[in-house]
Amino acid sequence: MDVRVVTDSNAMLPASLRDRFGIAVVPLTVVVDGQAHHETDLDATWFCARLRAGAEVSTAAPAPGQLLAAYEAAATSGADAVLSVHVGANQSATVAAAGVAAGMADIPVRVVDTGTASFIEGCCVWRAAEALAGGADVEAAGAAAARIASSAASVFTIGEIARANDGGRLPVAAGEGVPVYCSAGPDMRELARVGDVDEAAAAMAAAVAEAEGPLRVGVGDADAPEAADALEAVLRDLPQVAEVVRYVVGPSVAAHTGAGTFGAVFHPLDGGA
Repeated sequence: MDVRVVTDSNAMLPASLRDRFGIAVVPLTVVVDGQAHHETDLDATWFCARLRAGAEVSTAAPAPGQLLAAYEAAATSGADAVLSVHVGANQSATVAAAGVAAGMADIPVRVVDTGTASFIEGCCVWRAAEALAGGADVEAAGAAAARIASSAASVFTIGEIARANDGGRLPVAAGEGVPVYCSAGPDMRELARVGDVDEAAAAMAAAVAEAEGPLRVGVGDADAPEAADALEAVLRDLPQVAEVVRYVVGPSVAAHTGAGTFGAVFHPLDGGA
């Protein structure tokens, strides 16, 4: 059976992974100072410059028609079924839209609510695609994605505290220093307050070092490449880190955490076995 993977742009998938597995990405909508854009059309550096300039931004889930178009394109190109893996329903209406679209599709569509966001979602998509490539059926691949959702975690900075608080999704307590957060599933908490980028990288690396390996790690940033480089260098030295990939913290995440955000996502490589 030919099964195609569809996801949304909040997964932050690098082009290398999209191309390797033929994953279709449906964009979220990002509104910048009243003008709507598909996330996949936005340059991340330009967007972060707009954030730093004080732009008003918001995000919205894809419409069911956008997802249906992706399912129809898969069917037209020969797919027998679709595995549609998405940002958590606790954070976005994308899963609901996918459910509506799946009901109108001409081929079976299995919708997976990862309960997560950003590159944790991306790791779920990645593992599902690997499972399909290895011969798994739709249900098994969907279950593999769900296992990654339950085993993955992230550590990250808040680039703009005021923006995070204004958005309401990630309230940050008042205080001095750079907040470093950690998350597992939908749960997020402040891990530490640090004085600079090097201390942030050290705090995040210490959190990753507590996880059992071998680990797959993604390092991402919202226009903070030097900070991400420093974090990547520290993480690559950890003995349990087996694989590191880089990704861009795109507008649908940076809209809530701010320009200058950087961090890492990690999970055991056998978490989706």
